[in-house]
Amino acid sequence: MKFSLNRELLLKPLLLVSGAVERKSTLPILSNILFEISGQSLTLTATDLELEMVAYANVDNQGEDGKLTIPARKLLDICKSLPDNSLISFESIDETIKLSSGRSRYSLSTLPAVDFPNIEEWQGDVEFHLLKSEFLRLIESTHFSMANQDVRYYLNGMSIECEGNEIRSVATDGHRLAICKISNDTLALPARQVIVPRKGILEIIRLLAPVDESVKIFLGTNHIRIIDTEFSFTSKLVDGRFPDYRRVLPRNGDKVFETNKDALRQVLSRASILSNEKFKGVRLNFSDTNLKITANNPEQEQAEEEIEINFPYGELEIGFNVSYVLDVLSAIKDENVKFTLADANSSVVIEGSNNGEALYVVMPMRL
Repeated sequence: MKFSLNRELLLKPLLLVSGAVERKSTLPILSNILFEISGQSLTLTATDLELEMVAYANVDNQGEDGKLTIPARKLLDICKSLPDNSLISFESIDETIKLSSGRSRYSLSTLPAVDFPNIEEWQGDVEFHLLKSEFLRLIESTHFSMANQDVRYYLNGMSIECEGNEIRSVATDGHRLAICKISNDTLALPARQVIVPRKGILEIIRLLAPVDESVKIFLGTNHIRIIDTEFSFTSKLVDGRFPDYRRVLPRNGDKVFETNKDALRQVLSRASILSNEKFKGVRLNFSDTNLKITANNPEQEQAEEEIEINFPYGELEIGFNVSYVLDVLSAIKDENVKFTLADANSSVVIEGSNNGEALYVVMPMRL
């Protein structure tokens, strides 16, 4: 194998696939990227056995077609440190790959391509096109509510559901719930629900740009695949049943107030500075025209903030994990937010005042 290409043409696909490279693997080959040359095209593949990333580049092929695996981290670091627009030449000799660019020479050890694991071929039984900006909005609106290393493994991911012309994303860690739905009249989908693992969701956020370009999405029995002009991304699915979140949506909320999102976020952020670092609890005291926010910590320090609101329901005191509320306020795009409450022991429903796409439920804390 002997080929060359411009640094920029290699760096982009290298960065795309590097997210799937396993850092602390017991299998040495998972630290490598599979390079496959066919004619003038180069295919790069990386996997950690759960995710697989494939990206493409055009090369000047001066030798035979073939494939080999190259250490990902070292190759990426070399490419990043070379000057802009450098021409990089690759030549495989025995079990090494020689890199040359200008006066720079590198020799890296390779591993046999036959040992590189391949996610099995499969057919998606549900497939559809969606704008990158729409799919990204669907995931970014809810991903922060996913659990992290919960023993209930099915919570360590996001439920993606489709039916008819609607696609929904749902995430919960047992203390909060986030739901976002997108309607697209061009879709006519069967009812389907899959759980994409946390690492897969974070990788999708890294890969997608908020642009009005279409991507193809396949849902299979055990995998989700996203195909773009520049890459193909595949992730295994979590095998489990996602909880029926519809049963926990509060229905008894009879107290509604709206306020400016940024103003509320600022006072909550300031109050959170003096909240208990472990529990992050803040107390919200509602009266007819005023919301008082207080936070305490074990050092007997206290923060108190006030904001004017319209709340004609009498007095109410309720406690929340301030981080959960701030996450929601960061995700909502509307200028104003709407809170629907029932009493001190019931969950609150938070949503944007104008946009009905996303809905958030946060459980109260006993303080």
